[in-house]
Amino acid sequence: MTRGELLHLLIGQGRTRGFEFRRWFVQNTGETWNDYAEAVQWLAKSKRAHMLLFSHEFAKHFFQSGERIQYVVEPQTFERVTTNGRSLTVNRKAHLRHSSREDVWRFHLREMAARTEPLHYIRRFLITEETIAAASRPPIQATDEEDYDNENLVRDIA
Repeated sequence: MTRGELLHLLIGQGRTRGFEFRRWFVQNTGETWNDYAEAVQWLAKSKRAHMLLFSHEFAKHFFQSGERIQYVVEPQTFERVTTNGRSLTVNRKAHLRHSSREDVWRFHLREMAARTEPLHYIRRFLITEETIAAASRPPIQATDEEDYDNENLVRDIA
């Protein structure tokens, strides 16, 4: 899935919860509105998407307070010491979690800010068949490229 496709899905989910994308775009970007597709492509360039992701208005609609949301927890592997002192390796599979908090949008903004790639973080909240399939694969390393317009966020790993 490309950056533009991901933004399209994120905006769509926000719009179903009351987010007015056109009004936000005109007020916050300084660009003129021609059409929806052009606006999404403008946001998809470089790190412009962060304008939308870290917008309080978008976050309030995307992560509605008090609403029960679903997200994917990635697979985890860690070491644990048992009560008799032996070391045990724990492998957890990817799974869906549910969460509901009053200030959920503030929590997720803090979490996104702590990540090197906020789009990878927010992608977990788009529950699709592709998301569930991707969660069972090994994690993909984030890149430090300046401009990654056409980077595939979910890659097919053989």
